[in-house]
Parts: sequence; structure tokens; C-alpha cells
Amino acid sequence: MNETKSIVVERIMPHKAEKIWRALTSSLLIAEWLMQNDFSPAVGYHFTFRAKPVPGWSGVTNCVVLKVDSPHVLAYSWGDGTESDSGLKTVVTWTLTPEGDGTRVRMEHSGFRPADEHGFQGMGGGWPRIVERLDSLVAGLD
Repeated sequence: MNETKSIVVERIMPHKAEKIWRALTSSLLIAEWLMQNDFSPAVGYHFTFRAKPVPGWSGVTNCVVLKVDSPHVLAYSWGDGTESDSGLKTVVTWTLTPEGDGTRVRMEHSGFRPADEHGFQGMGGGWPRIVERLDSLVAGLD
């Protein structure tokens, strides 16, 4: 049986879910806390994340929006398994749950196969910092 692994980052943010949702679904805002992109929050929409290329990765991640349940759940594939994507076929799911005066934000990046260990290790260290940047960006929004 092929086991896959997930990266999970959870934190309570002192913001309303709608405000966080805006940062998760606005292409211009996503570029500020994650990467350049051409995202649109529509199920089935194909988009890319773009960053500086590094050895073993072209800098492009091909994605498809899988679920949009405003302002609660957003899911998209992360990579289509092509060589330019470094072979990943994973899913990123954002879940926003009201908690007290804020929102519990849960990011799960799932589907890492044993062959994806390098990506799992690299992104496992990166996602906590990315979620921190999301929180900081949302704090500055009107």
C-alpha cells in the first residue's frame, strides 16, 4: 500500500474569515504572501504559481481549483506531475473555522508520495513561514 504524507499548519488568526478569505482568493493579495499567480476562485479553473527557478524546479507550479466554499474551504491541486512541476501531484486545502473573535486557519498540503520526500521536507519548512506571512498581510487589510 502506498502511503502518502501531509503537511498541516494550523493557527488562530485574530481576523474574520471573510477577511482571510479575501487574501486566499485575490490574485494580487496571493502574490504578496505566496507567489505570483493567475488564480481565480472558480472550480475547474487552471492556474499557475510562479517563482524563481531553482535546481530541480522550473519555478512554475500548475494547479487546478478543486473546491470553493466561501468563506470556509478552498482547495486546489498543487502540481500536475510534469517535470516542470518537479513531479508533485498534491492538494492544498485551506479550511477557515470561526473561533472566538478570530478564525482557525488550517492549511493541509496532502498527497506527498515516498518519491516526493525532498518536496515534503522543503515545503514542510516553508509552509509555517507562508502562513505567518498570510496572517501579517491580513492584519494590514482594511
